Amino acid sequence: MNKVILMGRLTRDPEVRYSQGEQATAVARYTLAVDRRFRRDGDQQTADFINCVAFGRSGEFAEKYFHKGIKVAITGRIQTGSYTNQEGQKVYTTDVVVEEQEFAESKAASEQSGGYQPVARPEPSAAAGDGFMNIPDGIDEELPFN
Repeated sequence: MNKVILMGRLTRDPEVRYSQGEQATAVARYTLAVDRRFRRDGDQQTADFINCVAFGRSGEFAEKYFHKGIKVAITGRIQTGSYTNQEGQKVYTTDVVVEEQEFAESKAASEQSGGYQPVARPEPSAAAGDGFMNIPDGIDEELPFN
C-alpha cells in the first residue's frame, strides 16, 4: 500500500502549468513544510520540505485557492522517478501525487498566523451570482447541521 497523509504550510505559491492537447489538464506543483514531530534537546523545531503535485481539478483548486503560508492537509501517494539533466547527470525525484487536499485551518486563524495573503482576482458580476442560495434570518433552528 502506498498512502501518505501530510499537514503543513506551502513554502511558495503553487506553480501551475497546463498540458498540451485538446483537453488541457492543470498540473500544480507546490512544496509543503511539514514540522517534524519530535526535536532533540535544545534543538529548534525542524521541518521536512515535501514536493507535491496535483493534477486536473485538484490542480485547478490549488491554483485558485492555495498560496504561500496557507496550512493544508493532503492525502496521496509517493511517486519516484529520474531524468538526465543538461549536464548529463542522473537526477532522482520523489513527489507526493495528491489525491485529496483541503484547508487545515480557518481563514481567520490563517490571517492571525500571517499565512493568509489575499490574491487579487476579478470580481464576479452581480448578475452571475455566487451559486449559493440566501438563507433567511431566524431559520437557524430548522437547519439540521448547526
